[in-house]
Amino acid sequence: MAEVIKMPRLSDTMEEGVVAKWLKKKGDKVEEGDILAEIETDKATMEFESFYEGTLLHIGVEEGDGAPVDELLAIIGEEGEDISDLINGGASEGSSKKESAEDDTDKDESEDEETEEDAEDASEEESGDGEIPEGVEIINMPRLSDTMEEGTVASWLKQEGDKVEEGDILAEIETDKATMEFESFYSGTLLKIGIQEGETAKVDSLLAIIGPEGTDVSSINTSGKKKKAKKESAKSEAKEEQTDAAESSEDSKEKFSSSNDGKRIFASPLAKKMAEDKGIDLSKVEGSGENGRIVKKDIENFKGEEKPAEAKKQTAEQTTAAAQPYTPAGEESFEDVKNSQMRKTIAKRLGESKFTAPHYYLTIEVDMANAMASRKYINEMPDTKVSFNDMVIKASAMALRKHPQVNSQWTGDNTRIAKHIHMGVAVAVEEGLVVPVLKFADQMSLTQIGSNVKDLAGKARNKKIQPSDMEGSTFTVSNLGMFGIVEFTSIINQPNSAILSVGTIVEKPVVKNGEIVVGNTMKLTLACDHRTVDGATGAAFLQTLKTYLENPVTMLA
Repeated sequence: MAEVIKMPRLSDTMEEGVVAKWLKKKGDKVEEGDILAEIETDKATMEFESFYEGTLLHIGVEEGDGAPVDELLAIIGEEGEDISDLINGGASEGSSKKESAEDDTDKDESEDEETEEDAEDASEEESGDGEIPEGVEIINMPRLSDTMEEGTVASWLKQEGDKVEEGDILAEIETDKATMEFESFYSGTLLKIGIQEGETAKVDSLLAIIGPEGTDVSSINTSGKKKKAKKESAKSEAKEEQTDAAESSEDSKEKFSSSNDGKRIFASPLAKKMAEDKGIDLSKVEGSGENGRIVKKDIENFKGEEKPAEAKKQTAEQTTAAAQPYTPAGEESFEDVKNSQMRKTIAKRLGESKFTAPHYYLTIEVDMANAMASRKYINEMPDTKVSFNDMVIKASAMALRKHPQVNSQWTGDNTRIAKHIHMGVAVAVEEGLVVPVLKFADQMSLTQIGSNVKDLAGKARNKKIQPSDMEGSTFTVSNLGMFGIVEFTSIINQPNSAILSVGTIVEKPVVKNGEIVVGNTMKLTLACDHRTVDGATGAAFLQTLKTYLENPVTMLA
């Protein structure tokens, strides 16, 4: 029976997905656990695996196209199976008719392609032990990341004998990257648990069995393997594109000229061009190629007559005289680059923030002399590396403790003041901007902040970051100092009430004790939501932040 696969919800905020790449094509055999496609969400591009086996009968969303969550993505079933009703239920009438016609054609072509391997596989299925009763579904340890080889069952949320609905969370599985919830794609009764809590098993090991209540599954072997689908027929697909005969013959064709006595002079196109540029008479060149053909090295080695210097000079003068005033010329063109889901989400959320929250900006200049000296001293310690950004994050978190109004959210009827401090750190990635979150940052040391920021930023740039790593921020820091930016403003990362923009440290003259000396300063700009943070509140926060940065020892108190 054919199975309908819908666009999955791969993140908590995902509303639609884009198929970045199909790894299986229509007509391909699919095994349970095979990666069907790479799907681009609003946060990352993730691999989507099949929970069914059979033949990929229909693709509902082409590469590069997007579709809402739960839209028809693909259909998997038996080769030649009629799926017109399923397509009609998941696509427009016009497109479904077209797809049905294609499926009928594929069916006609496939009816005559049964091979000896198909027959052998059929006999193996009939004689194979551990035959699966009707209605019973085998669930294997899933591959939840691209590098996962084995998984550990952290906890079972369903027990043997429990009723299970499609979409229910069966268990929490610990992979090599994170602990993730694993949901059921079937409905029925949990008949057997193959891997107990705390146990580890390889991908595709028997995880659980779901089926009708009371079904005897004792005869099913513990390998967790379903009956294999028939092997693909040995259909030859070695259709090679033929080289353009005209182009090929043009490249290989021997070019020739004529000498004064009428004899043909065989020469390569490059040799002819070089001879023309150097003013060499090809009839005076002896060719070293096949059948006396003149080639590049013959022109390079030719010591005969060339154009006299005076003739060359005259030619150059004529060229100069004929030169016309420069007139700009060219073709106006544009390139449309399709927006990724991440870029669309950034545009949507920043637009909502800018147009709904009344932004205002406060800028303060900080003397970084003591911070620079402290950082140098700290980094001289073994296995320690602290950046100025780490110091800003730590100082901001401590300042929020003294000014909780800045650590707030506008909900319409209420101003929600967060009692915890979760610092969002803006990180630029290839497709846009993500904001990993440091949970309880005020309780972290400088070295812990540095280590966590480095780890989260690396995950973000390698597209390995989890949605949970980017949730729950109460305040955000954005730093462009490493690019030499002195001062800038940021758009608030809602539902936060403020975001801090950090510039570069600038060496410049400053006044100290009535004298002009060389100093190092850094500008900080705080963008505030005027609905929750008044000007005096934002200014007081910046004063406290300035005190911490100018006297780093106070952050250790």
